[in-house]
Amino acid sequence: MQDPFFPFKTLLFGFAFSPTLEANISETTRIAHFFKAKLILLHVGEESPEKTAKINGLLAAIDYSDFDIEIHWQKGKPVETILQACGDFKVDLLILGAVQHENMYQFYVGSIARQLTRKVGCSVLLLIKPSLERVSCKNVVVNGLDAPETPVAITDAFYVAEALDAQQVTIVEEIKQKEVHVTVEDDKSLRKATMIKEKLKKREDSRVQLILNTLPQELRDRVKVKTQGIFGERGYSIGHYAEVVRADLLVMNAPKKTRLIDRIFPHDIEYILSDLPTDLLIIRK
Repeated sequence: MQDPFFPFKTLLFGFAFSPTLEANISETTRIAHFFKAKLILLHVGEESPEKTAKINGLLAAIDYSDFDIEIHWQKGKPVETILQACGDFKVDLLILGAVQHENMYQFYVGSIARQLTRKVGCSVLLLIKPSLERVSCKNVVVNGLDAPETPVAITDAFYVAEALDAQQVTIVEEIKQKEVHVTVEDDKSLRKATMIKEKLKKREDSRVQLILNTLPQELRDRVKVKTQGIFGERGYSIGHYAEVVRADLLVMNAPKKTRLIDRIFPHDIEYILSDLPTDLLIIRK
C-alpha cells in the first residue's frame, strides 16, 4: 500500500508520436507502477484511428497494468495546453522527454520541456534516456541547499528512492567558494583554507542532519544516506557531481521565476537544464 504522504499520486505524460514514443511509454508506465499512481497520457493534437491504434498497441505490451491509465487528446498550443491540463487534472508530477544537451538556439528560446519546467505549478520529471527494459535506479542525488524548499526536496527524494528501490541517497551541499575568504599563496594560507572548508562542511552537515531528523525513521532505515559537501558554482557543481558519480536521478528544488538575463548568464538550475547529466526531478509545491 502506498504511503499516504507519498508526494506523487497523479502523473501526466505529454506524449508525441516520435521515435522514442515506445520507450517513453514503457518508462512512464513503469514509474506509475512503482509510484502506485494514476497515469494520464496527453497528446496535444488531432486524434485519429491510426494514432489511437498505435498508443493502444503500445499500452497492450507494457510490463504492468495495476494502475489507472487515462488517454486524452486536446487541440491547442503544446505549452499552454499541458499547463492547463496539469491544473485541470490536479497533477502532482509532469513527466516529459527532454534532450540531454541543448544547442544555443534551444537554450535561448527554450524547448517545450524547458518552458514547461519554468512555468508549470507541479513537480517535473525530465527523462533523457527512456528505456524499453527497466534500468534499476541505484543512486539518487539531491540538493542540500540552504533554502526553504530544500526539506521538501530531500523528503520527496527519499520517497522516490524507496519506491524505485534505490540503494543510496546522496545529499549534496553546494558551498560557494567565496565563503572560504582565503587566497591560497603558501602552506600557511593553504592550511587556513582547509580548516575553513572543514568548518563549513561541518556546518552544512549539521543543517542537513536536522532535516533528516524530521523524516520518518522507517524511511531513513530503508535507504543508505550519504552527505557530500562540494565547493563551486551552485547548479553547475551538483550537475557535474551527478555526472561523475553516474547518478541515476538528480533531484533539485524548482527554479525561481527566470528572466531572459538569467538564461544569458545562467545560474543554479539553469546550468543543469541546458546540459542534463541524468534524469532530473524538479520538486515544486
